Amino acid sequence: MDQKQYIKPTVEIQFAHELTALQAADTTNPKPENWQLSPKAVRNFILGDKKQNITQKYYGNDALVERCIITLAGNRGLMLVGEPGTAKTMLSELLSAAISGTSVNTIQGTAGTTDDNIKYSWNYALLLAKGASRESLVPAPLYIGMEKGLVTRFEEITRCSAEIQDTLISVMSDKILSIPELGETGFLFAKQGFNIIGTANTRDRGVNEMSSALKRRFNFETVFPINNVKLECQIIEDQCTALLGDKKLIDKDIVNLIATTFHELRQGQSADGVKVDPPSAVMSTAEAVSVYYQTALTAHYYNSGRLSIDNLVQNLLGAVIKESRDDISKLKSYFNTIVKNRSKQKGPWEAFYEARKWIK
Repeated sequence: MDQKQYIKPTVEIQFAHELTALQAADTTNPKPENWQLSPKAVRNFILGDKKQNITQKYYGNDALVERCIITLAGNRGLMLVGEPGTAKTMLSELLSAAISGTSVNTIQGTAGTTDDNIKYSWNYALLLAKGASRESLVPAPLYIGMEKGLVTRFEEITRCSAEIQDTLISVMSDKILSIPELGETGFLFAKQGFNIIGTANTRDRGVNEMSSALKRRFNFETVFPINNVKLECQIIEDQCTALLGDKKLIDKDIVNLIATTFHELRQGQSADGVKVDPPSAVMSTAEAVSVYYQTALTAHYYNSGRLSIDNLVQNLLGAVIKESRDDISKLKSYFNTIVKNRSKQKGPWEAFYEARKWIK
């Protein structure tokens, strides 16, 4: 399958050759019922295995990944929580693709998500013609996951109302979905391999707290922001290379500059121990990737491939003021103290400081 025809190929398409190779070699490791790969192979798929030429896809806490896999192997629901941009969704996609062979059996939680979006709805033409039957039922992701034994992803679960969230309680406890319209035959029993991976944003506004009853059905894992500039540089390089299609527009010095800036604004402290007033915006690694990528695209389409620090600062400003324009003063303060001091080094930091004129 040609990946280039898709804007964002799914994990199972993007890494199909790796999944196939892992499955072919995964013949002796213990494997839960109806899993495509063993827990050991799932780990290797996500964290990489040089011996098998498997690339590392998730950077961060290896032990967290192992705990996530064991949680799912034990038929417990998994809830990934953390700030925006910490790769919760990516991790849930990787887990689903490796375990079930698909990452698209997904419920997207919003304020408008209904029971129909989660469980099932009806084909009303068939319903009127033939009455309530399996034929006239239109399965939603939870139904599909139970019927086929697939991992079902529930993104941004706390964006849904408490009543909608709690529809999961009986399913997760009894592994049975009741369909009252079908009478005595209206029960769907979950096939082996079915499970739920949820994600929740700890900084989002207007979220609905999960009930204690629902929380007990999940094992919670907190995904923290990357706390290592070198690792953040690697992620920016890898993801922007994949997005751009080559490495021609990857400048390691500028990657290090943007990774350092995001890290220090996020931490509220420079590498030298100087206090920094952090903006209210989420200075995540995902935002850092976006800032560099936008700058590289501008270079490609307008600047004959030459990266512009002015464009970088403009894109950085856009990321910082997403929550409040009051954060402009905090960014100015960072430039007037930390960046000004580093501008004496010449090179990118000098150009970075000179581009502060765009922060207004």
